[in-house]
Amino acid sequence: MPKIPSPFKALPMERRQWLVLQALARHKSAKALYAHRIAAKGGGFRASTLVSWPADKVGKEALRLGALTPQDELELLQLLYVDLEPQYQITFLDTMGVAHENGVLPEDLEAPYADADAVKKGAEAVLAAHGDAGRHYLRTLVVYNLAAWPGLDRVVPAEG
Repeated sequence: MPKIPSPFKALPMERRQWLVLQALARHKSAKALYAHRIAAKGGGFRASTLVSWPADKVGKEALRLGALTPQDELELLQLLYVDLEPQYQITFLDTMGVAHENGVLPEDLEAPYADADAVKKGAEAVLAAHGDAGRHYLRTLVVYNLAAWPGLDRVVPAEG
C-alpha cells in the first residue's frame, strides 16, 4: 500500500511557515518545544539558545530540519481549518446539515457525522466554493478522520 502524503507537507513552504508562526503566537509553550526538538536534531545549538531566537527563526529552523512530529502537523492543520480558516469546514458542515458553531462540532457528537450521500454533497459544495484550498481541506479529512465522513475518499482521494 503506498504511503499517503502528509497534508501538512503538501502545503507550500510559505504557508507552512505562516502556520507555524501562528502556532508560536498562540501557544507560548510551542517555542520551547520546537527549540528542544531542533537541538535534538544536532547542529550545535542548545535549546536554551534557540529559545532566545525570534519566533520566525525558530519556526523556519524547525521546518528546515524536519523537527515537527506527525502530531504537530495534525495540530497545525486543526489550527488552520478550525481556528484560522473555518470557512471550508463551515461550508462542508452547513451543506450536510451537521450542527456546529462557527465550524466547531459539538463535543458530544458521535461519528460518523453524516451518511455517504450527505458527505458527497458537502464535499462537492466545498470544491465548488473553495477550489484547491477546499480540496486540501477535504484531503486532510480523508487522511486523519475518514471514519467520520464515509465515502469522502471516493469524492476526494488522499493523494493526487
